[in-house]
Amino acid sequence: MTVWAVVFLGVIAAATLTTAIVQISVIVIAGRAARRVERLADQVERELKPLFGYLNAIGRDAARAAELAAGQVERADRVFADAAQRVEQTLAMIQGAILTPAREGKAVVSGFRAAMAALRELRFGRSGSRRAEDEDALFI
Repeated sequence: MTVWAVVFLGVIAAATLTTAIVQISVIVIAGRAARRVERLADQVERELKPLFGYLNAIGRDAARAAELAAGQVERADRVFADAAQRVEQTLAMIQGAILTPAREGKAVVSGFRAAMAALRELRFGRSGSRRAEDEDALFI
């Protein structure tokens, strides 16, 4: 073996040793980083677990509140529908109580007027032919 072969062999051995040291260092650093990330994930999980519990409770409470509100709205709707129906029935009763006697009263008044007109005709002696002539004069 020549001197140059020994030198090159030494350079190759040094390069291999350096590469091995670098690889081992990278593996050690990656392991440390993985442990730190794992610790960080555990810490985040511990701190967020109560928060998720609170959010779950808030969600349940919101769902219950929405359910109660829907029930209240349905009850209010029934109350207003019943009230509207009762108002309609009351108005129909009032209308029947007022309009029926009013119609009867109007019929009585019309009958009274007709009777008075008939009495006037008999009293003043108007004849049916004279009335027809008066109506013909007004016709255009």
